Amino acid sequence: MVDLSEIRFVKRVTVGSDNPAHMCSPEQLEAANALLNRCLNDTPRGHILGIEKSFTVLQSGEHQVVLQWMVYHVGFPRKPIWLDS
Repeated sequence: MVDLSEIRFVKRVTVGSDNPAHMCSPEQLEAANALLNRCLNDTPRGHILGIEKSFTVLQSGEHQVVLQWMVYHVGFPRKPIWLDS
């Protein structure tokens, strides 16, 4: 169990394409997964505080396209040095 009073920094990690004008490449998806795994395994160890599950349906000519993405809110007791932003 996580004590929320110890959380001082929250990082949002988006996995998936959330912008129809800029679709994520497989390399970008792998980078987002790697960042999430690093947040959960490296020191200081992060904890998932919440998950946003989102989707949007786009009409492309006669076809419908569904974009799905998840945003993980990872909480840390302090900001990790290895984390850029």
